[in-house]
Amino acid sequence: MSLTNDIIKTRLTEKFGELLGAWEEPYGMLTFTAASDQNLKVMNFLKEELGFNFLTDITAVNYPDRKGEELAVVYHLHNLVDNIRMRFKVFAPVEKPDIYTATGIFSSANWMERETYDFFGVNFVGHPDLRRILNVDEMDYFPLRKEYPLEDQTRIDKDDEMFGR
Repeated sequence: MSLTNDIIKTRLTEKFGELLGAWEEPYGMLTFTAASDQNLKVMNFLKEELGFNFLTDITAVNYPDRKGEELAVVYHLHNLVDNIRMRFKVFAPVEKPDIYTATGIFSSANWMERETYDFFGVNFVGHPDLRRILNVDEMDYFPLRKEYPLEDQTRIDKDDEMFGR
């Protein structure tokens, strides 16, 4: 029997119940949220029980207006046998952005989590080597958080007319 979004949703709901929510299917891709302390249990269930053996991507999104849920870690998984993809998100507060590492389930999570830490500051608890991977070690901020203006308003070397403003 081939997997469908409905079957996946039913199996996940039977297993985790109210710990999962915000079910959507944008562009046909099943998407949901999970409690932040459940990310490994959900991921392990998806891999072992539903055949999602390929971790396509881990990234983060900064939602500065969502108090207590400012950072969302987004996982994309792919079941290669049934050729179905899905996404799930876990949220963490920016003051304590701790999420359990997925390196024990998918070794490919190693560098993706390092990149997510480097740009968003998500602390992947239990990660074997969580340090900056692309930015310089001296950076004391995380550049993809929406805490900084897009450009320096104090610069005088830019002529707004040249930029269509």
